[in-house]
Amino acid sequence: MGLSLACCGALFAALLGVAWQKAEQTHRWTPTPARVLSSVIKPVQATPNSPTKFEVAIRYEYLWQGETKISERIRRINSPKADLELAESLREQYTKGQTITCYVNPADPAFAILKKDSRAPLYAMWFPLLFVVGGLRMAWAALRRKV
Repeated sequence: MGLSLACCGALFAALLGVAWQKAEQTHRWTPTPARVLSSVIKPVQATPNSPTKFEVAIRYEYLWQGETKISERIRRINSPKADLELAESLREQYTKGQTITCYVNPADPAFAILKKDSRAPLYAMWFPLLFVVGGLRMAWAALRRKV
């Protein structure tokens, strides 16, 4: 039981570690001036019976090593908003013609984002590590009793 608990905790801690590493990469990307070309909200439905969500589409252009590039990414992984007011407040931050800062991935300059990923997975890693420690302690206690 203890080893199972420790393994599950280690798996979740590893997943959080991977998420943190990917987020940390965005914090090292190159800040680059960009200009907003359009800012709209698109209603989307995954299936005909699913609730309508709202995708904020910010189209912007930036110059990378003398070449104009265009992106529509806000974050590394974009997800539609369930709340129209939340989508509208995000869209209002980026108006057509506005000069903004985007963050360009130097390894893939066609990949740019407007907002860096959160480092929250690192701060949440303590929780699954409690299961690792607790599970290993349970296994150790069980082994000591058998000896």
